[in-house]
Amino acid sequence: MHRRSLIAWASLAATFVSAAVLPAMAQAKDIVVAHIYSKTGPLEAYGKQTQTGLMMGLDYATGGTMTVNGRKIVVIEKDDQGKPDLGKSLLATAYSDDKADLAVGPTSSGVALAMLPVAEEYKKILLVEPAVADSITGEKWNKYIFRTGRNSSQDAISNAVALDKPGVTIATLAQDYAFGRDGVKAFKEALKTARVVHEEYLPTNTTDFTAGAQRLIDALKDKPGRKVIWIVWAGAGNPFKIADLDLKRYGIEVATGGNILPAMASFKNFPGMEGATYYYFGIPKNPVNEAMVAAHYKQFKAPPDFFTAGGFSAGMAIVTALKKTGGETGTHKLISTMEGMSFDTPKGTMTFRKEDHQAMQSMYHFRIKVDPAFAWGVPELVHEITPAEMQIPIRNQR
Repeated sequence: MHRRSLIAWASLAATFVSAAVLPAMAQAKDIVVAHIYSKTGPLEAYGKQTQTGLMMGLDYATGGTMTVNGRKIVVIEKDDQGKPDLGKSLLATAYSDDKADLAVGPTSSGVALAMLPVAEEYKKILLVEPAVADSITGEKWNKYIFRTGRNSSQDAISNAVALDKPGVTIATLAQDYAFGRDGVKAFKEALKTARVVHEEYLPTNTTDFTAGAQRLIDALKDKPGRKVIWIVWAGAGNPFKIADLDLKRYGIEVATGGNILPAMASFKNFPGMEGATYYYFGIPKNPVNEAMVAAHYKQFKAPPDFFTAGGFSAGMAIVTALKKTGGETGTHKLISTMEGMSFDTPKGTMTFRKEDHQAMQSMYHFRIKVDPAFAWGVPELVHEITPAEMQIPIRNQR
C-alpha cells in the first residue's frame, strides 16, 4: 500500500511538473517576423536601409536581448525583387510555411498593394514599411494592415506647406505608378492657393528626361509669378537632370521631398531649394535618434539614411506592441493593442490612427544649404510640421 501511494504521488508530481513546463515551453517559442523587401531590383538601396534599421530598432527596443517576455525575436528575410506577384507569393509562404507571427515590408507600393489581400486571407498583421501609396491605408486597406512609413498624403501635405502660396504656379514630375500618381493626387488636394497647370508622368526606369522636361517648361515658361516643378520620384534615374535645360532662363525653380543621401548629391545644384522631408539624420532632436545615429556611425562609419529611420521605427512599433501584450502574438490581441498605440521612434512619437492604422508623425520643412563638408545638399530645418498641423484624410472605405 505504501509503495502504491509513492507511485501515485510520483505520477501526480509528474503531472504537475508537466503542467508547469508546458507553458514555459510555449512561452519560449520564437516570435517569427518575416521581412519582405527589395534586396535586389530598382529599389534595392531603399530595401537594404530598411533592413538595417529594422534590426537596429529591434535591438534597441529590446535592450540588446532580441527577446520579449522570454521569447526570442527571429527575423527571416525574403527578396521580392520589386515584383508584385513574387511579393504576394513570398508573404503567403511566410505566413503558412514559415509560421511568421507578423510580417514587415515591402519597399515598393506596387508590391504592397499585391500583398494586402494575403494578410487578410491569413488573418495576420502586415506592418507596411516603407511603401508610400495612399491606397495602402486607403481604399485597398484591411484591418490587418498597419503602416509606420509615411503615406503620400503626409508627403504631399507637408510639401504643400512649403509651396502653397499665392501666385505660385506648379507643374509636377512623377513616376507612372501608384507611388507617383497617389503622391501627385494628394499634393493637388492639399494645395489651397497655388495652381497645378501640368502633370508629367514618366516610366519608372526613365533615364532621359529631356522630352518630359521640355513639356514641363512649355507649361510654365509663360506663366506670371513664381514657377515651380515639384518632383516626386523614387529609385533609379535622376529627374534633377532637368536642370541641364537651364531652368533659370525661364525663372523656373525645382522643389521636392527628401531622399536618400546619394540621391541628395544633386541637391547641391539647388541651394535654397525648399520642400518637406520624412527624415534627415541631423534634424530630429531626441534620445532615440541620437542612439540610432551613434550606433550607425559605429557600425558603418556613416550616418543613417532616410529608410534606416523607417526600419528602426517599425522595429520600435513591434517591440512596443509585444511588450504590451506580454509577448503574446495572437493577431486580434495585437490589433487591439496597436490601434491608437503611441511609440517612440527616431522621429519622435508616432501613433497608429485607429481608423486606418496609419502612423501619425512629424514631417520636416527644409531649405537646402550647400556645405563643402557634405557630399549632398544639406536640408536645414525651417519648421517641424507636427501631426496636428496636417489634416491627413482617412481614405479607407470600410
